[in-house]
Amino acid sequence: MNTKRTLLKSVAAAALATLALGSAHAADITGAGATFPFPIYAKWAEMYKAQTGIGLNYQSIGSSGGIRQIRAKTVAFGATDAPVSGADLDKDGMVQFPAIIGGTVPVFNLDGFKQGEVRITGPVLAEMFMGKITNWKDPKIAALNPGKTFPSQAITVVHRADGSGTTFNWTDYLSVVSKEWADTVGKGAAVKWPAPTSVGGRGNEGVAANVSRTRGSIGYVEYAYAKKNNIPYMQLQNADGNFVSPDDKTFAAAAAGVDWFSVPGMGVSMVNAKGKDAWPVSTASFILMYKEPADKAQSAEVLKFFDWSFKNGKQAALDLDYVPMPDAVTAQIRQRVWGQIAK
Repeated sequence: MNTKRTLLKSVAAAALATLALGSAHAADITGAGATFPFPIYAKWAEMYKAQTGIGLNYQSIGSSGGIRQIRAKTVAFGATDAPVSGADLDKDGMVQFPAIIGGTVPVFNLDGFKQGEVRITGPVLAEMFMGKITNWKDPKIAALNPGKTFPSQAITVVHRADGSGTTFNWTDYLSVVSKEWADTVGKGAAVKWPAPTSVGGRGNEGVAANVSRTRGSIGYVEYAYAKKNNIPYMQLQNADGNFVSPDDKTFAAAAAGVDWFSVPGMGVSMVNAKGKDAWPVSTASFILMYKEPADKAQSAEVLKFFDWSFKNGKQAALDLDYVPMPDAVTAQIRQRVWGQIAK
């Protein structure tokens, strides 16, 4: 674990250097969007630049921002954790493919509790985020954690303030496990947060920072951000009834049965996936590109970058607790998705 934390810190430093270098070279790749995959894209960019001299100028601005940027044609690719529908892809003349798999995790700040020492279920989480459970001493939390004593501490909900694929993934999960959440709040990249104690943060970085400094808080972030900031996460009950912890193995278990081409644009939801070891809030992060790009040379460089990353970036992904796309899937992406992009 210490090795992975060190790697995460080096990734963050390298990311800043990569982005600074990326803005100085016209040949470098431009992209924008999801904060969820930023740590691994930054690491891949560092490795790719060392081998090819081509950098990546990636703006980690959230999924909604990435979709806006690619539609405005200001970047060569957009990145989103909330997949774009097949109808919208056709309307925009774009293709979409998953680049990496990871997990969203519930994180908290409560004196006396460490990583994985609190167990929670989806329905109880939904009540916390709705503001129906307002104190950590609530009997529903205590019932899931026999033998543990919770303080009488008010719960502050920390959520994304920007349009976010992480929010889409999180609210998709809460909608599946709680009919009341589905009926009153629903799922989306941005929702109206019902809890009166809700506080927003921009990006996974902002949510992580707010949870770290707010006692009694609960939030949701991509797992790498929880690790990087050493924020305690909860064990979560999955669809098979087992309490599991987040890591690359439980994310992979959730992805094991996915039929990627069963949905237009490969936009498959993995929330609450079956499997004894499956993490319930697993997701892919997606790349958006034009079939007829305005700059074909830039588009070709994007494909070279992801082709190289699929082949050479697996271990880096695992080191950061992401799950690389399987070779069988990337082979189909090259043929069935990239084949639609004009060269």
